[in-house]
Amino acid sequence: MNKAEMINKITGKIIGVAIDVHRVLGPGLLESAYEACMVFDLIEAGLKVEQQKPLPVIYKNEKLDCGYRLDLLVEDEVIVEIKSVEKVLPIHKSQLLSYLRLSDKKVGLLINFNVIILKDGISRIVNNFQDSAVSAISALKKEGE
Repeated sequence: MNKAEMINKITGKIIGVAIDVHRVLGPGLLESAYEACMVFDLIEAGLKVEQQKPLPVIYKNEKLDCGYRLDLLVEDEVIVEIKSVEKVLPIHKSQLLSYLRLSDKKVGLLINFNVIILKDGISRIVNNFQDSAVSAISALKKEGE
């Protein structure tokens, strides 16, 4: 299995878990509730999950703690940024792309739980990554929620 296939498999599992969490909880809760449920279900699915992982900024060869935290880092490969907002703004996607660059990760998922159908709240962001496999999100859009 190549890197793209491995990452697609991980993102597919993450999206499946997010859909389950959304089906149970629905929209309108705080991000922390969705995050806690995601962590519980991802661990139950056998995935390694780091929650609120510190993300330092490297500036002029110095590691600086600027208070950035990754909501979730799954299998040390995929960053998951959880939102519960009325509308995902370009700044939310920019934030995730910045996290990907700072951590040298290739793929992140921005998941907004404050939507009626969760697939409408999922964005996949890539950082200089040749993503040749079919996106997990595209596959889910075909299946529906």
